[in-house]
Amino acid sequence: MNRISIRKYPSECGVLVLGAFRGRLCLCDWKASERYRREAERLARALDAEIVETEATEEGCAGAEAEILEQAAQELDRYFAGKCVRFETPLLLTGTDFQIQVREALREIGYGKTASYAEIAKRAGHPAAVRAVANAIAGNPISIFLPCHRVVGSDGSITGYRGGIEAKFFLLNLESQSTD
Repeated sequence: MNRISIRKYPSECGVLVLGAFRGRLCLCDWKASERYRREAERLARALDAEIVETEATEEGCAGAEAEILEQAAQELDRYFAGKCVRFETPLLLTGTDFQIQVREALREIGYGKTASYAEIAKRAGHPAAVRAVANAIAGNPISIFLPCHRVVGSDGSITGYRGGIEAKFFLLNLESQSTD
């Protein structure tokens, strides 16, 4: 059976759950989120895999998954220290073609910058589908690495965030004060 290896990552603004599958990060979700468990189960179904929870040092997580989880954790350490403005961890994007297009567009939002839902809809090639784009962003299973926290309302207002508004404020503030 295929396995998604997951581990917890305690951050300054909440616990994240990291998941790796076949040498790529497929999950970076907020443990406090209502959607976390559903998203992990959706991933398991989509990848025909079982979820294996592990600690960073446990034997149950070996090989490429262990390396990816460690790489992701180290990059997050540097990110939260204000020293990582670009992630190199390989990602596994899942979802419909539309969702993947939207999530790819998130990568174009520069560190310390923001973009509106309408801008993301345009970048993803669906300028009239702002509501559908917002739903695809809300379902982003790879927070921070795919920076959905950088998406704001058209008027610049801070809108909802899966990790909570406080976490979104924290991340935006962190990025506005950091330099690499």
